[in-house]
Amino acid sequence: MNIFPFAEKPLLFGHRGCSKAYPENTLAAFRGILENNIPGVELDIHMCKSGELVVMHDFNTLRTTGVDALVEDLDYNEVKDLDAGALFSPDFKGERVPSLEEVFELMGNSVYYDIEIKHHRRKYGIMEKKAIELIKKFGLEERVIVSSFNPFAIKGVKKYDPSLPTAVIYAVHPKVPFILQRGGGKYIAQPDILKPDKAQVTRKMVRTQKQKKKYGIIAWVEDDPTDAEKLLKLGVDGIVSNQPEMLQATVAQFYSAQT
Repeated sequence: MNIFPFAEKPLLFGHRGCSKAYPENTLAAFRGILENNIPGVELDIHMCKSGELVVMHDFNTLRTTGVDALVEDLDYNEVKDLDAGALFSPDFKGERVPSLEEVFELMGNSVYYDIEIKHHRRKYGIMEKKAIELIKKFGLEERVIVSSFNPFAIKGVKKYDPSLPTAVIYAVHPKVPFILQRGGGKYIAQPDILKPDKAQVTRKMVRTQKQKKKYGIIAWVEDDPTDAEKLLKLGVDGIVSNQPEMLQATVAQFYSAQT
């Protein structure tokens, strides 16, 4: 599958930005993407109490900000008061939780995006519609994948815009429902792309899901160049990495060898 017709393949995404060098899902981490010329960025979105879409991985803000609260229970102004950088390093004290709109304003059409929708107690459809409206406001329809562990979130995306590429994420993990741990959500969501944990990518899996069933395959999260090369040789369409700057040469060399 040609996920982004204009982009070189395989695709390389910075996981939550350049999250090894900068506090994850912050504008600093996304500036790292731009400064290192990383072609793609992966990020996570929640809807806060007042309805804005904000960029954070966890449902609870404790791990990254030190404040024990659910994102969806906070108004936007309360989210903006959080310090998302100080726990990572004193050098990033004062780094804020960005809105999705701020990220689009910063990065624009200079990258392609993998936007992961996070659902907790919200009704399906509201956040998906808001995300699509922002994507269209910035003219990024041809630069965005929308993904989620939750197949019903993907169904919500398809309800409002069937043309946007979508992906089901999965992994064998206690927090992932058993029925979804090996990609079963695809039967509910009908996505274009599968995003398996890197440990679940095998030659047989790629042959079955990509070559026979025509899914795109994006593996996550891989930081080691040698192991990344193995994934590329198996035939993945993309890799998500905490240190994308460390994989650039590997991905570029693989692309050159294929063209």
